Amino acid sequence: MSAATTPRTDTPTATTPRRRTALGWRIRFGVLSLIWGFSFLLIKVGTEGYAPFQVTFGRLLFGTAVLAAAMAVKRERLPRGARTWGHLAVAAFLLNALPFSLFAYSELTIPSTLAGICNATSPLWGMALSLVALSEDRPTRRRVAGLGIGFLGVLTVLGVWQGFHGLDARGTAMALLASLSYPIGWIYVRRTLAGAGHSHLSMTGAQLLLATVQLALVTPLFTTLPSRFPVVPLLAIATLGALGTGLAMLVQYGIVAEVGPTTAQMVTYFIPVIATAAGVAILGESLSWSTPVGAVIVLAGAALTQARPRR
Repeated sequence: MSAATTPRTDTPTATTPRRRTALGWRIRFGVLSLIWGFSFLLIKVGTEGYAPFQVTFGRLLFGTAVLAAAMAVKRERLPRGARTWGHLAVAAFLLNALPFSLFAYSELTIPSTLAGICNATSPLWGMALSLVALSEDRPTRRRVAGLGIGFLGVLTVLGVWQGFHGLDARGTAMALLASLSYPIGWIYVRRTLAGAGHSHLSMTGAQLLLATVQLALVTPLFTTLPSRFPVVPLLAIATLGALGTGLAMLVQYGIVAEVGPTTAQMVTYFIPVIATAAGVAILGESLSWSTPVGAVIVLAGAALTQARPRR
């Protein structure tokens, strides 16, 4: 995830041989869960001092710097070809620029806990879309049931029986649209960049670079240069970018290379738990009973949608 961002981990390049590193994958999995879980708190803190587009631009800038350093160390080169860069530009918009900005804007009016739970709906959107867009994903009773259960959980989180009382509809809609953007982006990647022949690091570095350029063009149109630079929000943005975007992507792809995408994507189910705990414990955000109960239902439904038929 990117913050929160937990996109599908299908690789757009050739399958990477599984390898082991000195730090066990379970430890790295836990670190990744913590990083992405705390990302929603960092977004909230960042928006207390800077405009949402500025938060997103800073996040992408610091994230790109981390990947650029990793590429320099490993002597990786950016991909070539106008076609590849064109598709990467679309992927950068759908997987980074758009969802990061939507989450930042949503947290102006909704708690970070709710944003983290909305992020957990991404696998539900992904399953629903893949049934239409990807011929290899066939519907099963279990996955369709998971989709229904998951969206029942969303309605529980939103408190539908209360008529969404006390809920900021615009902010919540932005967070849900952000989570929808991830599977749209990954379906696009699978359709256009599968077998591109470039490494994960090269493709991801180029993608983040393009997203940073996109925000560099958009941000001045909707914001003005800050007259002051609050330190705590700035540190939150730097941490969000360097850890929550740059390092997190490196860790994620390392886990995928070692244990495969199915295990790696299980991080999705830990993010809302950590995001909720962080928001309540550190930011003092209120929590009604429907939020954790709905979150559990969402995660149960998401888990069912990811289940594969037995062979």
